[in-house]
Amino acid sequence: PLPPPGPMALPPAAPQAPAWFACGARAFADRVLTALGRPADRPGIIAVDGRSGAGKTTVTSRLTAVVPDARVLHIDDIDWNEPLFQWDHLLVAALTELRRNGSLDLRPPAWQRHGREGSITITAGAPLVIVEGTGSGMRAVADLVDIHIWMQTDDEVAERRGIARDIDDGTNGDEQESVEFWHWWTRSERPFFAADRPWERARFIVSGQALPGLAGDEIAWAEGPLARP
Repeated sequence: PLPPPGPMALPPAAPQAPAWFACGARAFADRVLTALGRPADRPGIIAVDGRSGAGKTTVTSRLTAVVPDARVLHIDDIDWNEPLFQWDHLLVAALTELRRNGSLDLRPPAWQRHGREGSITITAGAPLVIVEGTGSGMRAVADLVDIHIWMQTDDEVAERRGIARDIDDGTNGDEQESVEFWHWWTRSERPFFAADRPWERARFIVSGQALPGLAGDEIAWAEGPLARP
């Protein structure tokens, strides 16, 4: 176990994680895969969920690095040009097809409307699909996701990281526009999480920030509510 850290500032109603543990990415992946088992005739589906800037992409990359046959389904592709948090039907459709066929070939309506080429594809035979992004573990897909990982990160850390990322990418404009976008996004993200309460469906909680006593190559994790009696 890691030394108890100070409390994090979290989204409304989100509880502090219980005791934190630390291990390398391979050991954590093995723990997740053991909890997952091996579904027959389809890939296992893991949601890596959390607020913007929480560290979802980093943890997903660390998992795929040690599970090389894993594939990633990005929420950024599902919700592209859709109203904020009103794309649950698209995620339901994608995961339903993935569970039924063991593969996915989805061209969302917004891709067609805006002339985006191609489609969201996952070829058959992948043992694991990680659904990465804010809302990936939403209540609408609770029965379609096998393992839910909730990223817990302090508000200030997530905000600083998220704004810096957007400025570097130029995704949402210059520095001032990136800050304005962040606060616009947060005004929708907070009530969504407060109503959806995804942390209650988590099998694992992962810290998206460094904790006291954590080595640089380790992942800090805690048991989520679904792991507790």
